[in-house]
Amino acid sequence: MRIMIVTDAWEPQVNGVVRTLKATRAHLEKLGHEVDFLTPLEFRTLPCPTYPDIRLSLMPKTKLEKRLREFDPDALHIATEGPLGLAARGWAIKHDRPFTTAYHTRFPEYVRARFAFPLSWTYAFLRWFHGPSKAVMAPTNVVKRDLEAEGFTNVKLWTRGVDHAIFRPQRCNRLQTEPPIFLYVGRVAVEKNIEAFLALDLPGSKWVAGVGPALAGLKARYPRVNFLGVLNQHELAQVYASATVFVFPSKTDTFGLVLLEAMACGLPVAAYPVTGPIDVIDDPRAGSLHEDLHTACLNALQLRREDVAEYAKKFSWMAATEQFLSHLHPRRMPRAHASASSSRVSADPA
Repeated sequence: MRIMIVTDAWEPQVNGVVRTLKATRAHLEKLGHEVDFLTPLEFRTLPCPTYPDIRLSLMPKTKLEKRLREFDPDALHIATEGPLGLAARGWAIKHDRPFTTAYHTRFPEYVRARFAFPLSWTYAFLRWFHGPSKAVMAPTNVVKRDLEAEGFTNVKLWTRGVDHAIFRPQRCNRLQTEPPIFLYVGRVAVEKNIEAFLALDLPGSKWVAGVGPALAGLKARYPRVNFLGVLNQHELAQVYASATVFVFPSKTDTFGLVLLEAMACGLPVAAYPVTGPIDVIDDPRAGSLHEDLHTACLNALQLRREDVAEYAKKFSWMAATEQFLSHLHPRRMPRAHASASSSRVSADPA
């Protein structure tokens, strides 16, 4: 099957959405499918207000429609609600082509944190955007129920996985600071609630890995915190292996792929009991969830890395990809099948 995935989130961004889409493509190809991406790299872009690392495609309609006609996908998946997602949605509706969508991040909460827009406004837009979708893929059951409570229909579960060949227990001493070492990995942005972690009075030392619009301000306010930039996956695995506790202060994530990566390396998690952590961590041996993040961090120090790594083994990218594939809505007959059928018909005697 020929699958087109349209996404406004792409390189040079390093985040869970991009990693999820790349891993999904790799495993779809292992299953024998042909996958193409439409990303901002093919278009003129401008920086997103308040978040210049995100690039917004300018007037993508003409080129996007040309690419869709040329690739002629059997299945169309729209991963994001940005300019490319809007253009792809318009093309699909115009040509009566079925498509699926995904809800990767708590977009209304992010918009409220940055621009103070009421949640009702953004949810109204999202209901309109995802309304014609044959399947709205959500990463956890909690998010699925939340969307359904907001009036979304056809919401399906599409979970996440982890690459156990990269993210695995190993001996490493990449972070050479006073133990215990508390680590945050992810976008350095206001919606991630990182300051709730950095302001804690914890023993040992703190590290932050990632970049984002809040980085300069946090560096200035917390000079004793150690900051790393963008890391590749192998470097990131070494950082996880070097830390003592992974701290996830976000209250707005829909999943938190970094939780899986950390646990696969044997790193215990400390987090709030909110959407994302409560879906990923249902065993107290893998992480500590508490309304008081300080308490969660100290409790996580008591967990065994062996138990954490064992728990993470149940998450697989192949299982997640097969779930994604089951939700796609291809045209009535896949392209290769249709071509073969046409050839048989034309070969029949009149």
